Amino acid sequence: MKSIEDYVQLEPQYYQSVLDNYQALFVKKFANVDTEKIDNVVIYATGSSSNAAYGALPFMSKVLAMPIQIEEPSISENYLLHVNDNTLCIAISQGGHSYSVVKLIEGLQQADHTVFALTSEEDSPVAKVAKNVLDMGMPIEEMPYVSAGYSIEILDLILIALIIAKQNHKISTNEFEQYVVKIKAVIKQVPAVITGASSWVDKNLTKFNIAKRITFIGYGAAYGVSREGETKITEAVRISAWGKELEEYMHGPYLGLEKNDFIVCLEPNGKLQERADLLKQFLNKHVDNVYTIYANDSQSKKDYDLSLKVNTDELLAALFMTIPVHLLAYRLSQEKDIDLQHSAYPDFDEITASKI
Repeated sequence: MKSIEDYVQLEPQYYQSVLDNYQALFVKKFANVDTEKIDNVVIYATGSSSNAAYGALPFMSKVLAMPIQIEEPSISENYLLHVNDNTLCIAISQGGHSYSVVKLIEGLQQADHTVFALTSEEDSPVAKVAKNVLDMGMPIEEMPYVSAGYSIEILDLILIALIIAKQNHKISTNEFEQYVVKIKAVIKQVPAVITGASSWVDKNLTKFNIAKRITFIGYGAAYGVSREGETKITEAVRISAWGKELEEYMHGPYLGLEKNDFIVCLEPNGKLQERADLLKQFLNKHVDNVYTIYANDSQSKKDYDLSLKVNTDELLAALFMTIPVHLLAYRLSQEKDIDLQHSAYPDFDEITASKI
């Protein structure tokens, strides 16, 4: 079975495959959809798929220029299933076995709503129940602690938004092509990002190994990265982890700060960078271990910070900023001799039926 790190190494290959095939994957799927009637988008996802959606959200909002929501499938299916006819519904389940996503799709379709299921497994329960299936464009990820699938979902959502925006004349053909060029430029740099992130993790692994709690703080597209940091550290390393949006953290959670906390600030070099710098001024007064992962080639003088050296639109930062987070989670799990190949609680799905 491949590991989290194996799949991180495969991300450039998977990204390129999606770009090479996006017309068959998505353009043809929306060719016969009256997208001009769409006036809002609801993305239904949980776990890493939800984190990925938050990573894509700012870009989607910019190009589509309409309200976009991300909702938990179970809450929506049981309490919030009030969808108007002009809503584009996208339900994400990478493996296609999520009970809550299956039930949600059934509920939406019974109410005569169109929902597109985004999954990597064409024979899964999600794919079988959905009338409209979008293939993620990558093989089934064998490792239950997904990494490449999370990243590919971000690219998929970005491309879907671009396709619809072009069909709706929100962006021109030339603008569409310019965005694709920007995305290709980012993906071309992913191998170098992996190399740099790998070295950074190796250099700081011993220190992170003593952490009792790790907090990831991000904004914009990096908010999804912070959420994924919480998810992966909790799942794989099994210590306390938080993933917070910049202002969310500053409105209360900072009061729970401990001197021995490890803080990872995720800096996409965007419009809130000055605000994030002020928070770091405070954090450095009270915490011994404050790290920053910069999207671009930062001028940081701290040798324990990481500059990924990708100068691009901050809205595309989620395509590569999670790489060091995934590598950190995986290597910490190995330092702690945690077996990620087998479930720590094999009776969980049997009792809860969370997966079909």
